Amino acid sequence: MDGTVLVADDDKTIRTVLTQALSRAGCKVHATSSLVTLMRWVEEGKGDLVISDVVMPDGNGLEQLPLIAEERPGLPVIVISAQNTIMTAIQAAEAEAFDYLPKPFDLPDLMKRASRALEVKRRAPVAKAKDDEQSDDLPLVGRTPAMQELYRLVARVMNTDLPVLISGESGTGKSLIARAIHDFSDRRNLPFVTAMAADLSTMEGPSAIISRARNGSILFDEVGDLSEEAQARIVRMLDSFTDNAPRIMATSQADLAKKMEAGQFRQDLFYRLGGVSLTVPSLRERVEDIPLLADHFLARAEREGFNLRRFSPEAMDLIRAYSWPGNVRQLENTIRRLVVTSSEEEITRAEAEQVLGNQPAMEPLQGGGDGDKLSTSVHKHLRRYFDLHGGVLPPPGLYQRILREVELPLIEIALDATAGNQAKCADLLGINRNTLRKKITDLDIQVTRRRKLM
Repeated sequence: MDGTVLVADDDKTIRTVLTQALSRAGCKVHATSSLVTLMRWVEEGKGDLVISDVVMPDGNGLEQLPLIAEERPGLPVIVISAQNTIMTAIQAAEAEAFDYLPKPFDLPDLMKRASRALEVKRRAPVAKAKDDEQSDDLPLVGRTPAMQELYRLVARVMNTDLPVLISGESGTGKSLIARAIHDFSDRRNLPFVTAMAADLSTMEGPSAIISRARNGSILFDEVGDLSEEAQARIVRMLDSFTDNAPRIMATSQADLAKKMEAGQFRQDLFYRLGGVSLTVPSLRERVEDIPLLADHFLARAEREGFNLRRFSPEAMDLIRAYSWPGNVRQLENTIRRLVVTSSEEEITRAEAEQVLGNQPAMEPLQGGGDGDKLSTSVHKHLRRYFDLHGGVLPPPGLYQRILREVELPLIEIALDATAGNQAKCADLLGINRNTLRKKITDLDIQVTRRRKLM
């Protein structure tokens, strides 16, 4: 790499790590904990790339992006942030950031993005109106890699005209993703219409939907449950679209590819809806997000006039351990019930057990046989990953990236299961203890020793 990089972050450790890594790569680095200093450097013409945190002691890094674009058109900015909602990725995209990475970030990944940013001239900035009233209330909260990748995909596709198919179990927030894509797109001031089975029950249904949507967005909710007749009407409707057509989105908790193979879903409709496929992970696939979501719902309840509540550590352990077959929707309803019924400010484990004891504790079954195998899930994920590149090969180094994605949760879960005992964990995994230590360092895994309560 060659160039001067401006780093702005109030975390001294991050400034040091980035300075050392970028310097070793051949870059000159100016690092600061102040946005005022960063903007002075930009105004003085310094820097070929900016790497900036969002929340800083003297301001918000995202708010500086339009000022940087105005002062230095073409200067790329990579945003890094510990904030954990979809809004950060969307706002970074709206402000024409070159890239966005959540904290904690993968250093080699950031270095590759920095290298690309130094090589690729940034697009001319496009001013976009901000919707300040939108979406602090969206429960699309999560720090896990799966959610952060989903946020980045949403930010990339929201201002395209491609149809979007959003898959996921019931209660994961598929319709919220669709709404977010509309509300933060260029169509935000146009209608958002959700089309249900009843809207497609007559020949006049599609024309009525188009009339209501105008040039906005149409969401076909749970499209996999629609009858053959309703599917045929959608196909004819999509075929009639002209240049100023509404944006099409669809949600499905069913595997449409399997339904198509079984003759239960039209092939022509499947390919018309699948311009971009997004998958919303289940809550049990992102256990680390449960405390964040719980805090979000407790805060929302307080804003609605209920008493302030918090979970005891023992109660939160139980909440994290539950399988949540109803996903985020079930978690929200459970927390609202606990807020109402708990007698004290702190929600106890006994109170949580009482509420959860009346709810299903088993994960929903998604088909059977090969559909439940890890290899099948990995195959589907990788196929979607390749499809999202639209016929263009992904960036080089795919093998190591995929291995890393598998290694990280495997080691984290194994460490958790062995209460942070690295000797037991290495034995469980069947690898040398020194190998485990190296992987913990390379993957930046936080190890906490504790007494195992079992």
